[in-house]
Amino acid sequence: MDDLVDVVGKNSKWIVCKFCQSKVLRPSTATYEEREKKEEFASELLQGETLTRHWLVSDMFAFENVGFSMTVGSIKYLACADCDRGPIGWHDITDNTKFYVAVERVEHIKM
Repeated sequence: MDDLVDVVGKNSKWIVCKFCQSKVLRPSTATYEEREKKEEFASELLQGETLTRHWLVSDMFAFENVGFSMTVGSIKYLACADCDRGPIGWHDITDNTKFYVAVERVEHIKM
């Protein structure tokens, strides 16, 4: 994580889609945060992945390119707006100042 986070805790590189390289966030637009989020699925037979490393974005208009799913409970999942792959993150609609992008679900590149 040292090469991904700058001295003030922001992303030091572009955050892009793993699949199509579409730009999701510019450098210095998200804050690194560790927060456990267990993906939940409708079927009890499917087990979700637990994600702990996230980029926190406080304004939905900071995204360069992201799509939002239909609401599931109080959660909207984030996906690449170009290739529709995801989820790359999530947003709880009860708090419009917190949008999370999972570090493991995206790539980080220097431009």
